[in-house]
Amino acid sequence: MDLSYSAEDIAFRDEVRAYLAENLPKHISDAVREGGELTKELLEEWHAILNKRGWLATIWPKEFGGPGWSPVQKHIFEEECCRAYAPRIVPFGLSMLGPVLQKFGSKEQQDHYLPRILDGTDWWCQGYSEPGAGSDLASLKTRAVRDGDEWVINGQKTWTTLGQHADWIFCLCRTDPDAKQQEGISFILVDMKTPGIEVRPIKLIEGGHEVNEVFFTDVRVPYGNLVGEENKGWTIAKYLLTHERTGIAGVGFSMQALEEVKALARKTLRNGRPLIEDPLFAARIAQVEIDLEAMKITNLRMLFKAQQQGAPGPETSILKIKGTVIHQELKDLARRALGPAAAPFPGHVTDGNLMFGPADTAHNAARYFNNRKTSIFGGSNEIQRNILTKTMLEL
Repeated sequence: MDLSYSAEDIAFRDEVRAYLAENLPKHISDAVREGGELTKELLEEWHAILNKRGWLATIWPKEFGGPGWSPVQKHIFEEECCRAYAPRIVPFGLSMLGPVLQKFGSKEQQDHYLPRILDGTDWWCQGYSEPGAGSDLASLKTRAVRDGDEWVINGQKTWTTLGQHADWIFCLCRTDPDAKQQEGISFILVDMKTPGIEVRPIKLIEGGHEVNEVFFTDVRVPYGNLVGEENKGWTIAKYLLTHERTGIAGVGFSMQALEEVKALARKTLRNGRPLIEDPLFAARIAQVEIDLEAMKITNLRMLFKAQQQGAPGPETSILKIKGTVIHQELKDLARRALGPAAAPFPGHVTDGNLMFGPADTAHNAARYFNNRKTSIFGGSNEIQRNILTKTMLEL
């Protein structure tokens, strides 16, 4: 594989860069740059801008409303968006459910749901994890029992990211309690406005409300909301997770974070010298940069393979492991470079003349604490290593 950009790739990069310079609103890029809250309204505004240009569903083929980009173009687009401080595209409808419906959904489901994902009519969330079924997802207990032309769902989901905003949730439910764990699960679409659904917030370690518990009590859902075959949802679940784990790697965001750490280390003094000149700190930056470059190449290889095969394979677990470890290391390096200025001081302490560090460091502690989750969600890194040993090393 030739890793250098062709003339066409460079022209595409310049097109993307020019488009972002002209169309990415400053109030949105400032919110991303400063680490502030990305509200639903901000995210929807950015999604609408990209959708108008036809650049929202980057991994969708043209026949479903995507741009039909090559892996390199997709990589360039993500890299340039990160460089410009554009928000991450919310993945649940676009990068998870969209590919599932395109592969497993009926024509009726595709025609109904896919356009609504693109135009923002429906905001989706993911109903996978449960209190007793996280990494061991196949042990889930949420039940869906058929009653005529409906499913009756009872159970609980947890860690439901952005569920407080969602119009719909795609759920894994046990539909055959007597079958083997993986063989009795179905993939069902549920309207969040259905009676019997309750969403409760979970506060994260940095104080934010990003995830939720979702409770289902006698929730009635049309039987036609089943995607694929009954009791075959585990196949769909694994297919979806390969797309999720590829996105979690966040190559572009780590490239952006690396440049921020370097800039911070150049202007931060230790014993009268820039921190970037400290041998131990410089060695850690060098190592994470090497790891990131290797992951970037691996990501491109996997994107090419996915384009040929129609879906990412189990090797996406490599991206999930390395991507989250690299991102956590970069946040740790930024925290160490800031020293006391990285402490999560209450707002009233940093007012006026009592600011302990530069204004753009105020959210560093929240970023550091929030990113501890990345090696857990989407399947913990320990489970990803098990997947690799079984599926690739055949151990």
